[in-house]
Amino acid sequence: MSSSASEPMTPAQRAIWAIVCLSILVIVVVRSFIGDGMGRVYVEPKPMDFVAEVTTSTENASESTTSWKQVSTVEFDAYVSANGYTNTISWTEYDQVPPRAYFAQEAAGGGSIVLSWPRTIGLWLAAFFTLAIFSFLYRDNPFYKFAESVVVGVSAGYWMVVGFWDTIVPNLLQRLMPVFSKDYLTPGMELPPGGFDPTNLVFLIPLVLGIMLVGRLLPKCGWLSLWPLAFIVGTMAGLRMVGYIESDILSQTKETVIPLYVQGENTSSNFMMIWSTIWASLAQILLVIGVLACLVYFFFSVEHKGAVGKTARVGIWYLMITFGAAFGFTVMGRIALLAARVEFLFDDWMWLIDPMQQREFISASVGLLF
Repeated sequence: MSSSASEPMTPAQRAIWAIVCLSILVIVVVRSFIGDGMGRVYVEPKPMDFVAEVTTSTENASESTTSWKQVSTVEFDAYVSANGYTNTISWTEYDQVPPRAYFAQEAAGGGSIVLSWPRTIGLWLAAFFTLAIFSFLYRDNPFYKFAESVVVGVSAGYWMVVGFWDTIVPNLLQRLMPVFSKDYLTPGMELPPGGFDPTNLVFLIPLVLGIMLVGRLLPKCGWLSLWPLAFIVGTMAGLRMVGYIESDILSQTKETVIPLYVQGENTSSNFMMIWSTIWASLAQILLVIGVLACLVYFFFSVEHKGAVGKTARVGIWYLMITFGAAFGFTVMGRIALLAARVEFLFDDWMWLIDPMQQREFISASVGLLF
């Protein structure tokens, strides 16, 4: 990033930002009062009722297991009274529905579909942060800095929680403190025989290394974190090296030592089988030529002249095609992300396009009422 990006804005740039923000505000206000409006999320309440069924073990009467069974809301009271269930759970799940379902409901005289204010506010916040990130295309600004800070902070908090429940709890707490984990963290886990497995004491080693890693936050104890960091780097380097050897070196070697003639697929047409054989054999020949040519290009003990130079030039062509294809694939992925955000702005937020037919008014259902 250039140093000019952090310079304060000039009066002309402030005027440009004021015009842009005012234009967006005017467009949003006008769009909100045209047609069916914009940027609303509708949900339909779905009551859910469960009863606890206790099953006693046939081998040991003192052992029992509890399973939850979903019961239809219509027959919930009668089912509970008839079977004598005492432990029940009921809650309401709100399923998002397309706006056209709400429009059809209102045309029919009302129903259970309602506007979800939390999801609607979340939609507008997503639109604001999307526009704030896009504002960096003009220059660095407070809107982009605020959005960037929020994204980084929320992402860090989210992955910290995910790491706790997906890594620390199942791999550490459930092994070292199974009873505590079952009572307070994961009630559905199965306890080992006797309540604790002595072989799990080996997990005290990663616990100690993890505590030493936190020492990085203390100035006088920062040296403690060097040991777990070295262990993590060394372990991951070894695992990655094995993975790369298996996926790249061994796989590449295997593909270059198989016969150049490859039998095509057995199809009902002789022409298609011959064409398949030619195409597969040609692909194998090009692969072997490319590998050898690229190896010659990186062989610097011999001067690249004559036959060696021509072979190295072929290797350069292979390398450029490979790098170009990789770069094109990366650009295509970024364009797909951009298209998704633009579609979000114009479809979910502004309601200017409707590719999934989510807001199409169902006139047939209204016509049945007349």
